[in-house]
Amino acid sequence: MRLIGLKEIEDIALGASLLGAGGGGDPYIGKLMAMSAIREFGPVTLLDPEEVPDDALVVPMAMMGAPTVLAEKAANGREAKALYDLVSKYFGKKVFAFMPMEAGGFNSMFPIVCAASLHLPLVDVDGMGRAFPELQMVTFTIGGVSASPMALTDEKGNAVIFETISNKWTEELARSVTMSCGGSVAVALYPMDGKTVKQYGVKNIVTRSEKLGKAIRNVKESGEKTPEQSFLEFTGGYRLFKGKISDVLRETRGAFNFGTVVLDGIADCKGKQAKVEFQNENLTATVDGTIVATVPDLICLVDTETFLPVTTDALRYGKRVLVVGLPCFEMWRTPKGLALVGPRYFGCDTDYIPLEERVKGVC
Repeated sequence: MRLIGLKEIEDIALGASLLGAGGGGDPYIGKLMAMSAIREFGPVTLLDPEEVPDDALVVPMAMMGAPTVLAEKAANGREAKALYDLVSKYFGKKVFAFMPMEAGGFNSMFPIVCAASLHLPLVDVDGMGRAFPELQMVTFTIGGVSASPMALTDEKGNAVIFETISNKWTEELARSVTMSCGGSVAVALYPMDGKTVKQYGVKNIVTRSEKLGKAIRNVKESGEKTPEQSFLEFTGGYRLFKGKISDVLRETRGAFNFGTVVLDGIADCKGKQAKVEFQNENLTATVDGTIVATVPDLICLVDTETFLPVTTDALRYGKRVLVVGLPCFEMWRTPKGLALVGPRYFGCDTDYIPLEERVKGVC
């Protein structure tokens, strides 16, 4: 048990933005909201999963929709109370704690906003260890946990609870309502007991985000190593490509951001070309037509000078980036995990090959 204050928010937002693999929403907007909530209501208590009673009701909180929409249609601050009331009334008991659903820019911050404003603890665990675009894509689905009852509310005050026959149906129905509400809503989903949190959650994700954020801020103080070498070492990442963005194709469709970013090689990658496909999060990376990484492994773009993560909605022509691959949480590499989030689910014509094998001989 420890407290999350303003100093910790900076690092958590930065590190979670890297783990978001290009998605999860704008970390800057989320950080401002979290800081404002902590200034008003005080620091948030962060619990280790083992500190949560087995029978306690824990609820993940998140924003759902296209990140580009969220940047223009932010939450109004009243969503947490509305979602809390819906879930508490449904179960007839109080919520013990909140938790993040994913690691990602905004969605690492929104649960902190909720916890601060309602004076509830936050559990150091999530259901992805990164960010994914669809709500059934969580480790809890692998464990047979239902996404519903799922509470949803928008900034206007519309609210609803879904009871569905499968997590995929929860995604389908909630996505339709999200579109009707303008492309961005707040949700509380996968309500579960503490025992389930411990069994299927990705533990210590908030702490990992904080450590990554701190390391990124201090990356240039790496002594004899170059900043790039230091970055790859502390992230456990693999260098996939270094290039300048020469084209970005992007569209918002079905409350998702779809697109492709094209990179022309620079430095030792000069003369080569890379492409990264994304659906909110980065899905595949290719170099000269050869696939070098796919989901569920993380494909992250970072600035070549500052090593700050670049989200898919912040991709701009001329920006110089390093493309880095990070190994995913081990549960995603199981047959059940790959059925949920493997490359073929997203329409990619390739089987999953672990990042460590893909990267041999790349730029």
